[in-house]
Amino acid sequence: MTSASEFAGGTSAEWDIVTGVGFTALAVAAGRAMETGRDDGLVSDPYAEAFVRAADGPIELPTRPDVEDDPDIPWSTMARYMGVRSRYFDEYFSTAGAGVSQMVLLAAGLDARAFRLDWPAGTAVYELDAPKVLEFKNRVLDEQGARPRADRRIVAVDLREEWTGPLQAAGFDPSRPSAWLAEGLLPFLPNTAKEQLLRTVDALTVPGSSIELEYVADLAALRRDPEFQERRARMAEKSGFDITQLWPDEDQDFPVDTWLRDHGWTVTVEVVDDVAHRYGTEFPEQGMFPARGGRFVTAHKPASA
Repeated sequence: MTSASEFAGGTSAEWDIVTGVGFTALAVAAGRAMETGRDDGLVSDPYAEAFVRAADGPIELPTRPDVEDDPDIPWSTMARYMGVRSRYFDEYFSTAGAGVSQMVLLAAGLDARAFRLDWPAGTAVYELDAPKVLEFKNRVLDEQGARPRADRRIVAVDLREEWTGPLQAAGFDPSRPSAWLAEGLLPFLPNTAKEQLLRTVDALTVPGSSIELEYVADLAALRRDPEFQERRARMAEKSGFDITQLWPDEDQDFPVDTWLRDHGWTVTVEVVDDVAHRYGTEFPEQGMFPARGGRFVTAHKPASA
């Protein structure tokens, strides 16, 4: 079992898997567990349910697809979103490109890609997150007898602070191409932190590298929307958890795709609804976060950059 002392780097991030943004990772795992159990599931994650069962969460999270939906907490729809998102990012890593052997998961949470995907020989997967989240994750994976299919390297950091040193201390080589993922991270960062994150990734990457990000268009407008506010209030009352309390209170969104283009990256943006349609599914709850306004951004650093 990996001990806390083996994590690379120090941090001031103190949340665990049942508080703050840590709990969002647990809820995402519940969604992946539900999706894994569907006959038409878009993702298969054999460890997701074990994470949920091992945590003493503030509310009971469903892990099976036959859960009866509460009108105010559409578990099934949220699980399907996690299926679409996970499938999309799984495919990204499978096409990262020849010669790309460094995969970096920013705010990795309970992501189990190092264990459930087939990686080419020599691939290193770097998982960055808070120490207590990674401790919990490793404990459960060890209990499950999980074995990584890549060279998995865990880096305990606070992404709001300096984290490039710990990443490189864990073996990351910025002179070689790399593939990065920011899944479920950007909505929780203020605009200044979003820009700093992109600047850091830009500085650590060479031509041939790529990054995929998930962001929500018009997040500022969404939190002001009366219908969304009403639904959010009902969900928070029943679940005891209000995700919007973790969002920065800002009037404007940060233009992720524009920033990347302005800094020489080739960018593609896909609307989540369109991706879902390609996978043969849809979201009936059109006003639900994060399906509403969801975007997947893929950016490549070309040789001419």
